Amino acid sequence: MTAVSIGQPVVDLAGVSKRYSSPGGGLDAVRDVDLAASAGEFIAIVGPSGCGKTTLLRMIQGLERPTDGHVRVTGSEPGSAGAEVGFVFQQPSLFPWWTVRQNVAFGLRLAVRSGRFSPSERDRRVGEMLALVGLEQFADYGPRQLSGGMQQRVNLARALAIEPRVLLLDEPFSAVDALNRERLQVTLSALLGQLGTTAVMVTHDIREAVFLGSRVVVMSARPGRVTDTFDVDVPRPRTTEFQRSTELAEIAQQVYGSLRLTDDPGR
Repeated sequence: MTAVSIGQPVVDLAGVSKRYSSPGGGLDAVRDVDLAASAGEFIAIVGPSGCGKTTLLRMIQGLERPTDGHVRVTGSEPGSAGAEVGFVFQQPSLFPWWTVRQNVAFGLRLAVRSGRFSPSERDRRVGEMLALVGLEQFADYGPRQLSGGMQQRVNLARALAIEPRVLLLDEPFSAVDALNRERLQVTLSALLGQLGTTAVMVTHDIREAVFLGSRVVVMSARPGRVTDTFDVDVPRPRTTEFQRSTELAEIAQQVYGSLRLTDDPGR
């Protein structure tokens, strides 16, 4: 595991801009973004469609390079061996020909080859993660035998099994129904509380952002800039009581008001 100096952010974006070239000119996706997340922090990013939220995640993951500025993850270049990142996609992305157990073990295969985990440690880790997401009884089921919410729990277990320092989430629960979405939010909050993982999530659901985030970051319409930040000073892990609380509703209303301003073309 990469050592991070005391006070050094686990995720650090400084002056980050991303411009895509095209025959018709060019497109500024994000412009001059500063964003830092410390150990164990959960950053939830909201903003209008097309404002560059997913582009930021892709730069943190190392799939995109900034045009200007720099991105560091655990002090390393994104995509390098030292940048320990897990990713949960919008749609469940399980291998249908493998069992739940085999899917969770997928990321650990490389860790075993590199010597980071032994085969016995891999098996222990898979069992621990299935227990954490409440799916140990479904270890030998196939993905098609699971509900959408259960499949996304397998995705979470697979992403966290490699013990990433940083977990990136791109609209992770948008494909499941409202009740399972709330349950998955509680599960994720509890998991990250136990593991101390730093998380950065993109979502269009403001209540979800407030429920999960230690900070909610509001971005403007394209080119995306950080226009506002809200601290959510509620102990974690969060509970179902907070999901339905007046406190959450009030914070969500403040975020919504800020978001409406950033999306106002006449502002």
